[in-house]
Amino acid sequence: MNDDEPFLSEEDLAMHARLKVLQLEHADLDASIEALGHMPVPDQLMIARLKRKNLLLRDEIANIEDRIQPEIIY
Repeated sequence: MNDDEPFLSEEDLAMHARLKVLQLEHADLDASIEALGHMPVPDQLMIARLKRKNLLLRDEIANIEDRIQPEIIY
């Protein structure tokens, strides 16, 4: 075992996996929002819904990142 690699519990591994899934979903939503915005007649309601979902994902990503590596205040 390499001493340079930190030990990750099953919970940590699950959080890292969930984080990757959320980041991929966030990137997919960004691409969808961008594509919808370039349509001749953009569906503003759909764009607003996707943006709202994207903000929720961003909040969840930030929450998980804080749990994985909390900010240390000196």
